[in-house]
Amino acid sequence: MDKVIPVVVIKDINDAIPTLKALKDGGVNCAEITFRTACAAEAISEGVKAFPDMNIGAGTVINVEQAKKAVEAGAKFLVSPGLSEDVAVYAKEQGVAYYPGCVTPTEIMQAIELGITVVKFFPANEYGGLKALKALSAPFPQIKFIPTGGVDLTNLEEFLAFEKVYAVGGSFMMKGDIVDNCKKIIEIVK
Repeated sequence: MDKVIPVVVIKDINDAIPTLKALKDGGVNCAEITFRTACAAEAISEGVKAFPDMNIGAGTVINVEQAKKAVEAGAKFLVSPGLSEDVAVYAKEQGVAYYPGCVTPTEIMQAIELGITVVKFFPANEYGGLKALKALSAPFPQIKFIPTGGVDLTNLEEFLAFEKVYAVGGSFMMKGDIVDNCKKIIEIVK
């Protein structure tokens, strides 16, 4: 898994391939295409066909119907803003990684009960950022986090330096020149 997971919103299907190409050209080989738009499944499908070596998944997956569309389109992982037991069970049946949003001890315990060891921590800044991650990691040593929301170029290195951070997610690299942003991220990750 890449250390950075771009959160990609494709509003027009014609933007899918150029957007994914820009990420690749910048050195980022991963994309979480969100189900916030009508063309999400189609964008995943086109992306997987055009860039078979890229780690393309689906984000903002809030129910099994979306999870099925994503997996049928070729998504290699699923991400949710919260924890859905139904999506977790479906993902496990399909052999697809599922990263649910979990910010409380109760949600993390539910994820553990479902066999999940990597959770999305969203929105990271509103829920205490790195300080909260460090506090939550003490009682849950088996859990790794993907902080998303409030992560950007100014604090990326700090988040990635914490051993319990599996990867960071965000749309910060999608603003402005994607290739240039990704190159800056690659420098930080190194």
